[in-house]
Amino acid sequence: MTQTSEPFAAQRFREQPTPGRPRLHRAWFVAAVTFVTIIGAAAFASLPGLLIDPLHDEFHWSRGMIGLAVSVNLALYGLTAPFAAALMDRFGIRRVVAVALTVISVGSVLTVWMTTAWQLVLYWGVLVGMGSGSMALAFAATVTNRWFVARRGLVTGVLTAASASGQLVFLPVLSWLVVHHGWRPAAVTVALAALAVVPLVWLLLRDHPADVGQSAYGAPEFVPKPPPLTGAARRTVGVLARAARTGPFWLLAGTFAICGASTNGLVKTHFVPAAHDHGMPVTAAASLLAVIGVFDVVGTIASGWFTDRFEPRRLLAVYYALRGISLLFLPMLLAPSVHPPMVLFIVFYGLDWVATVPPTIALCREHYGEDSAIVFGWVLASHQVGAAVVAYVGGVVRDVFGSYDVIWYASGAMCAAAALMALVLSPRATGTASPADTPAA
Repeated sequence: MTQTSEPFAAQRFREQPTPGRPRLHRAWFVAAVTFVTIIGAAAFASLPGLLIDPLHDEFHWSRGMIGLAVSVNLALYGLTAPFAAALMDRFGIRRVVAVALTVISVGSVLTVWMTTAWQLVLYWGVLVGMGSGSMALAFAATVTNRWFVARRGLVTGVLTAASASGQLVFLPVLSWLVVHHGWRPAAVTVALAALAVVPLVWLLLRDHPADVGQSAYGAPEFVPKPPPLTGAARRTVGVLARAARTGPFWLLAGTFAICGASTNGLVKTHFVPAAHDHGMPVTAAASLLAVIGVFDVVGTIASGWFTDRFEPRRLLAVYYALRGISLLFLPMLLAPSVHPPMVLFIVFYGLDWVATVPPTIALCREHYGEDSAIVFGWVLASHQVGAAVVAYVGGVVRDVFGSYDVIWYASGAMCAAAALMALVLSPRATGTASPADTPAA
């Protein structure tokens, strides 16, 4: 890996304290509130894999049908993200996030009274999907871009890890509720967790450093708050049109689609039922997913630290190659009980779970400048479309073949392709203008 010493030296210069500057910058408080908010919202992401077998048993819906609802959720999660980033520029972070959490809560609690499959698609797929999309990683990218100049890679890693921390907190609790009290109390718990975060967001989160009379952390000078940007939808589509004319966008979107397919779409959705097929208790399988969350926190924060120091595209290539290797071994490791090789897989896979996010955001920032949060929103959309496809296909594969083995092997091969795509990415030449920075004709 090539160490980027000159930018890092400039970063250290920007971080030197200035007279009158608070010892702990307000940006760190905003990052902390964002971290807690993402943890609270992460409860909904922990539940789909726990619902497949209970809904199949109670309503006799096929796993493919349940997977369809999850895939709609994942797709809307991604497709909403870039518009949410633009809406945050128009209406502010606080308003968008508070509304999103409320929509998540409503959609989750309505599932308690559903009786048909289309209601699952509407409540969990559409409402929770759109709400969660507004709370997607584009939210973390927006906060990082506004409040930080220095330490962006580290902060991105920490905020990305917040989702894994939420999984760690909620998965064991939700699996216990599903096993001992049914899936409905678990859905209500998700609704309450999302709603409980709304007052925290409204009271403590701020949209811009200028709101509290400060510059961004590590910025050389104070920057006034820009006026609200109108035409959020038009701007979002315009940024996509400009970025889509560039090669790096398609490489980033392609690698991130495979990232989503091999994590949210496959492991998060189908690991628990796959382990249960081999005789493992649901609570044990859910606990293994929670342990993935533990090591995900470590891996993602470390990835942010690495991203501040090493070439992001090479980091991506390493991450995808290691993930593909681990998925190829998983079918041989599933068993009725937890054994040391399975624990090794959980640790190894957990370290790599979303380690891809900090270097991907860094590459978006490198190539697309001020539009990077919206570009990353579109790249995240491809992540969720990939996840949505595999969430559905995984259920169909299980219905047709009676096991998930085919989808594990296919995902391992796709990760190998993503590693090669990452290496094709070329660093942006210093001093050149990004296509996304140039107004469309």
